[in-house]
Amino acid sequence: MKPGDHPEFFRFPAPEGRSRESTIRLDADGNFHHHGEPVEHHGLAEAMHSWIARHPDDGRYILSNGYDWSYFTVDDVPFFVRSVRVDDDQVVLGLNDGTEERWDPQGAQLGERGELYTPVKRSAVGGPFEAKFTRHAQIGLAPVLREVEGEVAIVIGGQTVRLV
Repeated sequence: MKPGDHPEFFRFPAPEGRSRESTIRLDADGNFHHHGEPVEHHGLAEAMHSWIARHPDDGRYILSNGYDWSYFTVDDVPFFVRSVRVDDDQVVLGLNDGTEERWDPQGAQLGERGELYTPVKRSAVGGPFEAKFTRHAQIGLAPVLREVEGEVAIVIGGQTVRLV
């Protein structure tokens, strides 16, 4: 059993002489920074993506590995869609935390610069979370993109969702 499994885990004070606040920041491209410097160790950055959560009391973003946790700053969104797999009547998203999930395009919307945003992890603790498609992933949606009455739409398994 990890300490994170204890019901009061997120209410325990920080270790003596330490703070739950951090200088860790996730930028708008999905890269972590610490003290203003990029986190260059690939394995650590990948692990950090898998530690993203929300504090159960205040809803702020935290990194939690089950043994300790700290707050961190998110510039845009906490999750990123890195890949897209189109299978028959479904689209499967590959997320930056190493998980995959079937995409429900309801709630998806276009950002100011044409980036596609979508809710993910709807059933996760603290969810749903917002995710942004990387350029590579957004291009992967070509098989399900349509123009409907002059608007961009996603068509999956007979369902049409207009992107606003």
